[in-house]
Amino acid sequence: MPRKLPAARVKAEFAECVRKAEAGEALVITRHGRAVAALVPADRLGQLERLRAAGPEAGLAGLAGGWKGSEELVATIAGVRRSKARRLPRRRS
Repeated sequence: MPRKLPAARVKAEFAECVRKAEAGEALVITRHGRAVAALVPADRLGQLERLRAAGPEAGLAGLAGGWKGSEELVATIAGVRRSKARRLPRRRS
């Protein structure tokens, strides 16, 4: 779980926050207790962009990828058809 910090503290300690992101830690920036932004390591940005571009309709194929040889897995998952939702039997009262 990323650490949450208020925007005022991030502003005051910006260099330290950047160092933490460089070290692999994600920080959630809050304003009035609400998450408004995140500071993430640069190497995770590609994964975030890929997930956003795939959207929820990509399903598991949107999560796969990003490592050597993963293209085959992505192609396999993308080619699988989803089955229809199963109906549960009605309960008798």
